Amino acid sequence: MDRSLTLILLATLFAGCSASGRKDETAPVYGQVPGFSLTESGGRTVTLNELQGKVWVADFIFTSCAGTCPVMSGQMRKLQDSLPKEIRLVSFSVDPLRDTPALLAGYAKNLGADPQRWMFLTGDRAALYNLSIKGFKLALDDAQGSEAEPITHSSRFALIDRKGQIRGYYSGTDEDDLQRLSTDARKLL
Repeated sequence: MDRSLTLILLATLFAGCSASGRKDETAPVYGQVPGFSLTESGGRTVTLNELQGKVWVADFIFTSCAGTCPVMSGQMRKLQDSLPKEIRLVSFSVDPLRDTPALLAGYAKNLGADPQRWMFLTGDRAALYNLSIKGFKLALDDAQGSEAEPITHSSRFALIDRKGQIRGYYSGTDEDDLQRLSTDARKLL
């Protein structure tokens, strides 16, 4: 085969590979969010099906937290204000005994959470821990826990795509990570 023809074929093949490689510049898939049935701050039942077809950001917090939870909730509020309205936010309580729907509703109101975009969910403690550890793969070794904060949970946010797949993990307290989360979330739209 003629050398110039070979080069043209290789260039065409390389260009085709590069173009197809640009279609999905987002993070890899880390897993699938398992089904759940929890209660939101207004008292209604929410399942994973309600979030299908939507891009969303999740975190695990509790309202009486004196550590990173207030910072994380503040960062979620910033995301609410800066991300496109199509992106949802979901905060799961890891302290369902104290974090009743009514208490979560007051917490959400104090944060200025838009109930059309940001849900606060509670339910059975074992189900919530299972969801956090086995479902979202937010291991306790990257979590907080001390005498002041006996409830251990991760301080990371998870980005979920329209298919319910986990596409990234981000520090809930680091501004650079939150900027990366914002960029990645927009790519998923």
